[in-house]
Amino acid sequence: MSTPYPFTAIVGQDDLRLGLLLNAVSPAVGGVLVRGEKGTAKSTAVRALAALMPEVAVVSGCRFSCDPVVPDPACPDGPHEAAAGVSRPARTVELPVGASEDRLVGALDIERALSEGVKAFEPGLLADAHRGILYVDEVNLLHDHLVDLLLDAAAMGASYVEREGVSVRHAARFLLVGTMNPEEGELRPQLLDRFGLTVEVAASRDTDQRVEVVRRRLAYDDDPAGFAGRWAQEEEALRERIAAARVLLPRVVLGDAVLRQIAATCAAFEVDGMRADIVMARTATALAAWAGRDEVTAEDVRQAALLALPHRRRRNPFDAPGLDEDKLDDTLRDAAGDEAGNGDDGDEPDPDGPGGGGGGVPPQDSGPDTPERGGDAGPEQGGDAPGPGRPSPSGGEQQPVRASEPFRTKMLSVPGLGEGAAGRRSRARTEHGRTTGARRPEGALTKLHLAATVQAAAPHQRARGRSGRGLVVRRDDLRQATREGREGNLVLFVVDASGSMAARQRMSAVKGAVMSLLLDAYQRRDKVGLVTFRGKEAEVVLPPTSSVDAAAARLESLPTGGRTPLAAGLLRAHDVLRVERLRDPSRRPLLVVVTDGRATGGPDPVALAARAGRLHAAEGTASVVVDCESGIVRLGLAAQLARDLGGTAVTLDELRADSIAGLVKDVQAAGRAA
Repeated sequence: MSTPYPFTAIVGQDDLRLGLLLNAVSPAVGGVLVRGEKGTAKSTAVRALAALMPEVAVVSGCRFSCDPVVPDPACPDGPHEAAAGVSRPARTVELPVGASEDRLVGALDIERALSEGVKAFEPGLLADAHRGILYVDEVNLLHDHLVDLLLDAAAMGASYVEREGVSVRHAARFLLVGTMNPEEGELRPQLLDRFGLTVEVAASRDTDQRVEVVRRRLAYDDDPAGFAGRWAQEEEALRERIAAARVLLPRVVLGDAVLRQIAATCAAFEVDGMRADIVMARTATALAAWAGRDEVTAEDVRQAALLALPHRRRRNPFDAPGLDEDKLDDTLRDAAGDEAGNGDDGDEPDPDGPGGGGGGVPPQDSGPDTPERGGDAGPEQGGDAPGPGRPSPSGGEQQPVRASEPFRTKMLSVPGLGEGAAGRRSRARTEHGRTTGARRPEGALTKLHLAATVQAAAPHQRARGRSGRGLVVRRDDLRQATREGREGNLVLFVVDASGSMAARQRMSAVKGAVMSLLLDAYQRRDKVGLVTFRGKEAEVVLPPTSSVDAAAARLESLPTGGRTPLAAGLLRAHDVLRVERLRDPSRRPLLVVVTDGRATGGPDPVALAARAGRLHAAEGTASVVVDCESGIVRLGLAAQLARDLGGTAVTLDELRADSIAGLVKDVQAAGRAA
């Protein structure tokens, strides 16, 4: 076994280390989500934490790590007799991104369950992680149903496996740690909320600190055991401090004044539900125990809020997690003043009382609609009108404009039945969904089709010498259920940013429509990409990624102006899709072209764009054209482009889910009739 990097040798990353240590002191805090760019010691810190965890006493031979003092009465390996047990180090169990559901929760031997009535259960990673650490690297790339199972087990302290009426339950209490790079996509807000704490990490910009990081890493790589030995004393001291904090934790007092500050803070920042209040209370208590105190202070509450609330304020994928620390300080001060006022008989109420004791108006963060995002707009212009000296819409480049308010879009989907990654857009064969039939399993059986299995086994019962009540089932009789659900697609946006689109209000509406489609793609678990065209060429502004907020940021900063090389945009999109088909052939693409259909530059640009469109149609790419043409006189070029693409054209108004102007149907793939 390789020597882990010492936890105490990690340079900087104070929030990361504190978040992990608080969970080591009190696993009831609910785990920690570590967000940050690659190469910031996220995985190193998590793996190093395991060496600091106290050893655990387990029942000898129990696959579920039962405590010999209080064994789990429902343990599948039980019941256990009272015994001294054996001690072993706490485990760190890693959940791979590509793990199956059976690998996570365990698997039942269906053949033995049907033929013998025996609950033959093979434990999964949740059982291995019981009373230890469960580490999920790139948790944002994990399938949603696995994340749901994982967080449900973490919340309940138990894992349940149900297979065709056969049920197994076992304890599953662990310290949950997830790491992620936000550039690769975000977790859904409801999943973010299930993590107790979150910390943001980034590489230091201090030269001396970076030098020390490199020096220590090189020393560790040259001699891991020797390097760890030099930090052994610090590691042992930290291990003892964790153990002492665990002993002190039950005696820490959480007073009413502190509880009022916690409640006021959660109310002021408008977090949903009550989970934030509970997590803050547990975190503040762990902070006090970590500091060696038996009473929670206001500073503990402040630190707990900075760890427990930022990710709970995120309302949509375009919001950046964060907390206004000035507002936090004001809220804590007001809540403390209210508590003091409530304890004084005959005093006048605080003049700031009802309005200032936990609220006020939340600060107006710089979001997509603030003038600052426009880059050059004055307060009286708001970024919507061209200022003095700006080029005309038909001239050169103009500064970016703000997107209009996003709206709920109609459903766009790829026709046919896919087999891509689980999502919520197009029909697909999936592991989860409604049962549509049965087939012979190609590998391990995951979803039994009971009726088909019985039907396959029934004709052979006499030949197999059946004498009792049980059904004689052989491996060849088992049938896998085929299911239909939804898949995520690759939604590639091709956006016209030329002078013909540059009228300020028009481009604002176009950006608002694309923002709306991006929000829809986030909710449906799609990958997205962004190609723009203007001037003389097309540009891949964002290669296909799961980070929808990155696409939104690129769109916000998109300038406009120049000619309209529509064909170049379509050809560049064709290149992007060709590469993506090689990388991920199971993920079907949906091409969304946002344009008025005009094309300029070069000889016969309209015909050239039509040929580029037919190139997509020939490869069966599903497509939709969002027609941005406005005015009384309309040329209908976008509709013609849609026909060349073999897809559908919709206007900006028809794109709205609440529009009565028309119905967006499934886009048509070329060659469908063939």
